[in-house]
Amino acid sequence: MPQYAYSFTCAGGGVWSNRKNLNQARCAHTATKLTNGQVLVAGGYNDGIENLATGELYDPATDTCTTTNNMHQSRDTHTATLLADGKVLVVGGYGSNMTSTASCEIYDPLTGNWTIAANLNTGRYNHTATLLNDGTVLVAGDLIAIRAVYLAASFTTLSLIIGPP
Repeated sequence: MPQYAYSFTCAGGGVWSNRKNLNQARCAHTATKLTNGQVLVAGGYNDGIENLATGELYDPATDTCTTTNNMHQSRDTHTATLLADGKVLVVGGYGSNMTSTASCEIYDPLTGNWTIAANLNTGRYNHTATLLNDGTVLVAGDLIAIRAVYLAASFTTLSLIIGPP
């Protein structure tokens, strides 16, 4: 599995350029821009289709990647939401037991540490997580719920997909 990294610049109609490779090849991961300008790359799976708990910090100013502490649970197809305090909430995903996970963790960029957060009521993967104005995070849908929307061919059903599938 390639581990290439690219960046896109909008000036002049858009230009793609090569960037430093990640230290570990991965896909189905998250990449979250932190308040300090670095990007937290977390989880995913490798070319052996093994879920990852590893994380990396990409610094676009220096074009370097450094490892950070591992999450408590390996996961892919999860979400990572930047919170108002600069921490990152990682929610759900496809866990190491080959099922959706309800576990959540919070990354603190000041310490590089992960803290276990309260679990979801239901495991989810391929869901959304949106930071709301009051600081709460809305987690909605998952792979099965998304498929139901496509099969129904009606966007009005989206309002019903806020909660367990």
